[in-house]
This record gives sequence, C-alpha cells and structure tokens, in this order.
Amino acid sequence: MSALRDLNTIPGSERKNESCSKGVITKPFAGNVTANHEECQKKISVSLGAPSTNGEEVVNAVDVANTEVEYIDSENLNDVEDVDLSLKTLLTRLDSKDWVLLCEALNTVRRLSIFHKETMLEKLGDVIPLVVRSLKNPRSAVCKTAIMTCADIFNAYNDSIVDSLDPLLLQLLLKSSQDKRFVCEAADRALVVMTTWVSPTLLLPMVQPYLKHKNPRIRAKASMCFCRSVPRLGVEGTKAYGIDKLIQVAASQLSDQLPESREAARSLLLELQTVYEKFQNLSPTAVSEEVQPEVDSWENFCQSKLSPLSAQAVLRVTNISREGLVVGSS
Repeated sequence: MSALRDLNTIPGSERKNESCSKGVITKPFAGNVTANHEECQKKISVSLGAPSTNGEEVVNAVDVANTEVEYIDSENLNDVEDVDLSLKTLLTRLDSKDWVLLCEALNTVRRLSIFHKETMLEKLGDVIPLVVRSLKNPRSAVCKTAIMTCADIFNAYNDSIVDSLDPLLLQLLLKSSQDKRFVCEAADRALVVMTTWVSPTLLLPMVQPYLKHKNPRIRAKASMCFCRSVPRLGVEGTKAYGIDKLIQVAASQLSDQLPESREAARSLLLELQTVYEKFQNLSPTAVSEEVQPEVDSWENFCQSKLSPLSAQAVLRVTNISREGLVVGSS
C-alpha cells in the first residue's frame, strides 16, 4: 500500500464528460521489464462512488501500472450498502493517510448526505473539519473529491451548516482561484451550489469580507458569489437587508483590479436599480412614510448614499445599460 501512496497524480480535466471524469495516477511497473506486457499495463479502476463494505481496499501495488480514479456526479451515486458500518468507520477513514481510501470516505459522506440526510446530520460537525483538511490536500484527486463533497453537503443541509460554513467558503474561494483548471472548475460549481442553497441573509455577511481580500482573484470569485446571492433576497428581502448597504458594496467593486469583479458589480447594480424602482411602484399604503419625495429617483438615491465619485460611476453604469435596453427595444 505504501507504493500506491507514492503514485503521482496526472489531472484528468481534459477527459471528463457529462457524467464522469477521471484523473489518472501512474507509476512505472516495479517488476522485471521483460515480464508479461499485458500484466504490466493492467489498470485497477477505483470507483470512488463504491467503497468496499469493510472500508478498506487491498491492492497489490507490484501489479499496478495505472490506477484510474473516477469522479462520480451526484446523480450517479448509489446508496451505501451498510449505513451503520459506514457511519461507524467514517471518521477513521476520513483521517486516513491513504489517498484512495480518503477519496472513498469522502464519497461515503456524499452518499450519506444524499440518501441518509437526517442520520448523517449528527455527525456533520465532526465531518466538516475533516472535509476542510481534504480541501487542503496537495493531491488533486483528494481535493476535487472534497470539493464535490462540499457541493452535496450544501445541497442537502442548506442553512443547517452555516455555523461551519466559513472554513469551507475560504477553501473553495482559494481553489476556484488557482491555475489547475479541473479543480478550479469543480470549485466554481460548488460555489454556485452554495449560493443556490444557503439563504442570502446568512451567506452575504460571510462572503462580504472576502470582497476586500488581498488576492484579486479571490475578490473576483467572492464578488460573483455576492452578485448571485443578492437576487435571491427578493424585493422585500433586499429592503430588509438594506439596499443602501448593498449599493455601497457594489460601488466599491466597480473599480476593482479584475474584470470579473467589475462585471459582477455592474450586474448587481442593475439588479438593485430594478429592485429600487419596484419600491417606488408599491401602492401608497405600502410605501414607508419616511420616504421623502426628493430621494424618490434612482439618481437622487445614489447621490444621497454614495460619495460624488462613486455615485457618478454607478449612474454611468446604470444609465448606459438603461439606454442600451431602450435602443434594443426600439
């Protein structure tokens, strides 16, 4: 097994498809080079969606030329064979130094989260720190499997994990900002799942500090998460959260270093403008008495909440977009 641990990972991003992608880990054949060539080239396929019943996979490393790892999409995962045994051995397997067993354990977390949500919930507090550690693992196969595990946890538990969310969020932002494409893409997908299933009122305050991160790529990914999450507030939710706070956040991102941040800010400002105008279209009985006539327009609202330069930048974005819509519809 020690020889298997030493196998080097070759990312498999170029060979992934809709239902499954593979990372291939290769090691030169340890036996006589004149030995049977077919045996030398034999592959042992480790399906990360189907762990062994005893939680262990015994592999004769001398016979292994290639170990092929499959990344199983959530919809293609099957239930565990023995729920009680899987739960009993889960933490030990998540702490394994053997990367194949670790990937297998992470997929057990995924399957338990999908098929045994309530049973798994009581162990989640102990599981998430181990998932975070796997996200930091230098081996790409472990890292990507941990990212996929995060997505399934977000999907299954929604707001129930908010107290443990921040370390997951940080690692996903880091992984989505790196150069290894197949890991980066998996992290992007997990962040989309997060913004889809975690309530924006809980998520936005957690994402907002990363908008000022020293790494511009992390700022950009955080801006995209923030922009995706705000529309889920709805009109009343945006009003309750504070449209003035949101417009200040968006305005600050307009001058960010990376175009992704600036584009996310522009999208957010257009969303906020639409929501603000819906405020003004409410029936008279629904409009707060505190709303003064002089701040009814979007322009006056921006000028009252932002510095002159920021207000000018925001109005330039929203006015140009509005003019483009008018021209396009004429």
